[in-house]
Amino acid sequence: MNGLVIQGGHVVDPANAVDAARDVFISRGKIAAVGRKPRGLTVSRRIDARGLLVLPGIIDLCARFPPPGAPGAPGNSQRAGFESEARAAVAGGITRMVCPPDTTPVVDTPAMVRMLCERAGAGNATGLARVHPLGALTVNLDGARLTDMALLMDAGCVGLSNGLRAVENTLVMRRAMQYASTYDLTVFVTPRDPWLHGNGVVHEGEVSARLGLPAIPEAAETVGVARDLALIETSGARAHFHLLSSARAVEMVAEARARGLPVTASVAIHHLHLNESHIGAFDARYKVFPPLRTARDQRALVRGVGGGVISAICSDHQPHGADAKLAPFAEAAPGVAGLDTLLTKTMQLVAQGALPRATAVAALTANPAAVIGVDAGHLGPGAPADVCLFDPSAEWQMTAPAMQSEGKNSPWRNQTMTGRVTGACVDGKYKSREELG
Repeated sequence: MNGLVIQGGHVVDPANAVDAARDVFISRGKIAAVGRKPRGLTVSRRIDARGLLVLPGIIDLCARFPPPGAPGAPGNSQRAGFESEARAAVAGGITRMVCPPDTTPVVDTPAMVRMLCERAGAGNATGLARVHPLGALTVNLDGARLTDMALLMDAGCVGLSNGLRAVENTLVMRRAMQYASTYDLTVFVTPRDPWLHGNGVVHEGEVSARLGLPAIPEAAETVGVARDLALIETSGARAHFHLLSSARAVEMVAEARARGLPVTASVAIHHLHLNESHIGAFDARYKVFPPLRTARDQRALVRGVGGGVISAICSDHQPHGADAKLAPFAEAAPGVAGLDTLLTKTMQLVAQGALPRATAVAALTANPAAVIGVDAGHLGPGAPADVCLFDPSAEWQMTAPAMQSEGKNSPWRNQTMTGRVTGACVDGKYKSREELG
């Protein structure tokens, strides 16, 4: 039995309580052992990991592909953009990506699910990141008619979502949760009250007043959380609150979990590092949804991860073309390209003492795996050989050419970064940074 060994690195695998220097042995696309070489394994390739952290492959719970009309976007005939983002993911240590349903066409039929899975499978065969689709909660995300959730599940969906579009009708949302609970499917909710959100583009506060921009109050999120928690309690649905942005929402989720409700939560990495003050004078690089809120909210989100209320950190990757951020702030496209920086910026929080290392790594690996119900995010024997090698001391310039994603819309563009992925395995197929371009 032939295999490879990742040798001399420091393994951090929170799911198996490993945080020590260990060798990782891989055979036939699976983890063969961590520590001693298994009997009967012939090592045919050695990867030198001295000075590196060896982590389970990252599972990103929210990563979009190029927007509609761009080459390679899901639903278009060309594949370049789809493959470029799956390649960029691996270059950032991300071996599995969860794709929201608001693609073009919407992921509301088994045929669309299969198309996404087939494209992802073709890339995975060459060592690119796996893609796990979320199915649409309502047909065409219109918030009116429920999809056939059983068929979407059978086709390969790992959960259900209405993307960034609210299900305004509370009765429809209640029925959706009841239907989902019948099949034990997780409902991904990005909580917002559409009437309070309105046409807002920034958090309601000092910055919105100073810049004269339409505002989104905190209540737009907390009212949405309150409604959906009430529906979860009566329907028995398992739910994941996606992309929390406010301190009060974290408190509400903590209270619900303390009462035993089956809820989890995630946060985008940019909400852990940025707040409304970074918008400055109409800098559209910082226009995101949900909006960047106050410094107090930012600190509460970090504490939420540290305390386990927020179990996962995601990139909320939205790659835009060069012109998307050049429009006036109110008209610019929201979102950042986050695949290249998810791990680097998470480990920056560890270096700053804001998060324990094991907690941070678990929020990128084992915890998201549990949310979507896959056997991944750990390095136990028999697990898929999805592994990431990370150099915590490497310094690099986050310039446009250095970014692997087709989207260059990063708030950290042209900044010096500390910490970088040097290579990754997907199903035992190892690619170095040089091989990934």
